[in-house]
Amino acid sequence: MNDYGPSRGELWFRIVIALLGFCLMAYVIGVRGLPSGPALVEVVGIGGLFFGGTLFFAVRRLLKLPKE
Repeated sequence: MNDYGPSRGELWFRIVIALLGFCLMAYVIGVRGLPSGPALVEVVGIGGLFFGGTLFFAVRRLLKLPKE
């Protein structure tokens, strides 16, 4: 197969990192409380978008790869 994308192992690594990022974000919000104002957009919005996007695209790509 002529595929130039990330390997299966790298996709699993991205999934684990995204899940750890979500857990860390939830922990920080639990300990410090939900931020207000611009910090809410920065912490929850941008962080959630980054980790959510990483998780979504890694899972989607992993489901499309043929079994080796």
